[in-house]
Formats: sequence, structure tokens, C-alpha cells
Amino acid sequence: MSSMVITSGGGKKVNAEYRGFTIETDQSVKNGGEASAPEPFTLFLASIGTCAGIYVYSFCEQRGIPSENIRLVQHHFKKEDGRGIGKITIDIEVPPDFPEKYYDALVKSANLCAVKKHIQDAPEFEVMTRVRQS
Repeated sequence: MSSMVITSGGGKKVNAEYRGFTIETDQSVKNGGEASAPEPFTLFLASIGTCAGIYVYSFCEQRGIPSENIRLVQHHFKKEDGRGIGKITIDIEVPPDFPEKYYDALVKSANLCAVKKHIQDAPEFEVMTRVRQS
């Protein structure tokens, strides 16, 4: 088991402490925040693309392929009823001189993303209230 501690940062700010890092979030001005940090849902979406990205960039690094001109563009499509995200696509954009023989391998690498796998095989969620012991 690993644990993440979530605390209030004041106002609409909420922080997560994990492995020596503080991950700060805030709400947009429209939602009553100061827009001083990404909203939690934005971080969720970013975790998908950045996770795919580390696999793509690692693939290139392992083969000595320059990756500075490679970028991933993630698109979010709403569900038909307008509630939530119904589809996420990721385009891996490569420069013209990128070896075509690796196109499919890049896609396979991106699909190794652990975040994506956890969404597809969702964990069980349990939320409860406990009295903190001093």
C-alpha cells in the first residue's frame, strides 16, 4: 500500500503530498478559484498524455532516435449527452525524416501507458470518514 495525503491549500486550492512532491491544484476563476494551478481534472487528463509520452520518448532514446521534434497531441471528445469525456485520442506527430518503420511501434509504446491501463481496468474506489488519531 502507498499513501498520498491531500490537504487544503486555502480557498479552492487542494494539494497532494506524495513521494516528496507537492502537487498543487486550484479551480478556475469561473469555479470560484484563483486559477493559480491546474484543476484536478486537467491533471488527470495530462497524466494520460504524459504517461504515453514517456513511453514514446523512451522508445526513441533506446534506439538513438532524436525525439526533440516529436510531440503528442491529445484530443478530448465529449460524450453525446455532453457529460464527461467519451473519447480520448493521441496523435504522435513526428518530423518528416522519422523512420516510417517505427510508426506502429510508437503507437504500441504509447499504448503501454499505465494510466491508460488503469482507466481501462478501473480500480475499486472506497471513500470513508475516519477520526484522525493524534
